[in-house]
Amino acid sequence: MVSREQKRATLNEKLQLLRSITNSNALDKTSIIIDASKYIEELKEKVERLNQDVANAQTSSDQNTLPMVTVETLEKGFLINVFSAKSCPGLLVSILESFEEMGLHVLEARVTCKDTFRFHAVGGKNEEQGDEDIDAQAVKQAMGQAIKNWSQNADQK
Repeated sequence: MVSREQKRATLNEKLQLLRSITNSNALDKTSIIIDASKYIEELKEKVERLNQDVANAQTSSDQNTLPMVTVETLEKGFLINVFSAKSCPGLLVSILESFEEMGLHVLEARVTCKDTFRFHAVGGKNEEQGDEDIDAQAVKQAMGQAIKNWSQNADQK
């Protein structure tokens, strides 16, 4: 059996550990425990503030994030990827209008618009356009402009 002396020594060690963790200057048991409970309350408040900050940051980034665009040059056209973590009603129409304005036609495409927006397409230059060169940067800028126009129209609704 553990003696009273050993229990008291163990309790005192634990109180001193609690005192050091909570940065308490108290000497008696009651004051150490009161300081520890205040310290725990402060930690709870910090956690709540941090959780609120994270939630606010996620909300603002969700609202301000436009879809991401990548464009790669292929032998005969471009590989265009547009991705957004949220659904983007009407964005597909804006992108396809941009294709038309640039004189590109869709050779192959896959689109998902339900929970997220994913547009994966191979676009080629219309032969009727002649020798007018279009580079990947111009396509990316046109897609970016289409997204910007869509975003502004979506904000107005």
